[in-house]
Amino acid sequence: MSLPGGLGIVVGLAQEARCAKGLVPDTRIGVSGATRDGAERAIGRLIAGGATHLLSFGLAGGLDPRLRPGALLIPGAVHVDGASFPADPALLAVLRGRLPAETGPLLHSDELIGSERSKRQLHALSFCCALDMESGHVARLAIRHGCGFAVLRVICDAGDEDLPPAARIPLDPDGRIRPGRILGSIVRHPGQLPGLIRLGRNAALARTRLRRSVESLRTMADAQRPAGL
Repeated sequence: MSLPGGLGIVVGLAQEARCAKGLVPDTRIGVSGATRDGAERAIGRLIAGGATHLLSFGLAGGLDPRLRPGALLIPGAVHVDGASFPADPALLAVLRGRLPAETGPLLHSDELIGSERSKRQLHALSFCCALDMESGHVARLAIRHGCGFAVLRVICDAGDEDLPPAARIPLDPDGRIRPGRILGSIVRHPGQLPGLIRLGRNAALARTRLRRSVESLRTMADAQRPAGL
């Protein structure tokens, strides 16, 4: 069993899109810029382009403090606006069959959650292990259009960590952060520099885990392809 050819991949960041390339042949990727409108446009284009399954892919913020940066997540369901959307069983079987991962539910948020206190409260209320800003839109629109969906995410910031101010700067529509905005935030809040360096290391670790996951899944697909194709 391998990933379906009609897989559309939804990410929030341009860096995540680079990690996802090559996951399936003729990879289709939509970048949301971590906004509702951006996610809906990206998903709409993927479905209009023939995607039959959707994968929410990239980094996530931890809620469960047990999960450290670099932990891989393949949740069985996404919780959004009080509803729970189960992931596609066939996609889950493929992903979990190759990648050992945490399987607890994922929480969707339209807002960046940056404080340790807020993360702790959300974990207590939702029992979700992590959260992101794309998976809820992927789940809702996949169900609406009759597509299967799943989530493959890696923890970037742990549930017991505060995000520094520079990490809370909104992305550009193409999923990028302008360096000038980061520099301006550091000038205004120089005390955040150690936390920003730590977050940069954790993000690099998470992206490495994402790339290795893609390589593992691609190796599996190559091994299952009939000889000569």
